[in-house]
Amino acid sequence: MNRLMKIRFLVFIVLVCSGCISYGQEDLEARTKPIVNEGKILYRSEMASWYGTDMFIAQFKDMDKVGGYFSYSYQDKERCIFFSKGDNPVVLGTISFDSTFNNKNATLDLAQRTFSTEESDIYTFRQKALKIINTDTLFKKYENTDLNLIPVTTPEERKIYILTGPKKDGMVIFGNDYLLTFDLSNTLISKRALHKNIIVANYSTNSNDTNKIVGGMHSHLPETGDFITPTDICTLMLYE
Repeated sequence: MNRLMKIRFLVFIVLVCSGCISYGQEDLEARTKPIVNEGKILYRSEMASWYGTDMFIAQFKDMDKVGGYFSYSYQDKERCIFFSKGDNPVVLGTISFDSTFNNKNATLDLAQRTFSTEESDIYTFRQKALKIINTDTLFKKYENTDLNLIPVTTPEERKIYILTGPKKDGMVIFGNDYLLTFDLSNTLISKRALHKNIIVANYSTNSNDTNKIVGGMHSHLPETGDFITPTDICTLMLYE
């Protein structure tokens, strides 16, 4: 079963378990297709960030200059950029991946440059999101985790998905995820928690370990909605 078939199967299972089978097939397809597509966008962004971070750290020698990073789609590739600290940051490194995310096919450019127009826009609303996260009690932080920001841009709006990521190996985290939505002027439109709880699943990184997780359960509260979320899909794809 390929990755897309797996995701479609997972979406179907969640729908059945949520009591959504009363919807017609066409309505289900219309509702789930954009969720799956957005989940795949988050997955590609996180993959670029994961591998891009490893490549950048291995080559860049002055990490004290780094103010942060983010990933985004550029033409037919995924880009991860690292930028400097300060009020007028510049790009310190650019890593580009094709759809395979194979490091052999990736390119790393450590030439310092200014932000592109798209990068400047992403940086601006990402910084606004950071301020909100650091001051609003809606957002919860847990030990041995980080809140990972994933920007998503469309012609109509700008979004920041926030996932809770583990700081150590052997953990998969579902829940404690959020969505901030901005208009094209980078004004906050809405903020909400996608799940009200957090579920931590531990797994062994030892291939010879017989005590492996083979299944689990992840529930949605009514306010989350009847459907699997893009963040759920992203996490399932990252740790499949």
